[in-house]
Amino acid sequence: PEDIRKAIYTTNAIESLNSVIRKAIKKRKLFPSDDSAKKVVYLAIMDASKKWTMPIKYWKAALNRFMIEFEERLIDFV
Repeated sequence: PEDIRKAIYTTNAIESLNSVIRKAIKKRKLFPSDDSAKKVVYLAIMDASKKWTMPIKYWKAALNRFMIEFEERLIDFV
């Protein structure tokens, strides 16, 4: 269902991390040393991790859909 797809699609942690690293590296085409590349990656991850503590977008709609689809399984957890 669309509600669940939106929540899952936007919360894939591995893809999100790879995207953050790719963007940080792409902005700087050349690094003078390995340490400078490591610093850029580290700073990009630290900056992105602030956003990862935010509530998951569309989670309420997804949870409602989960309750409709799997009510008997989730009733003990909600």
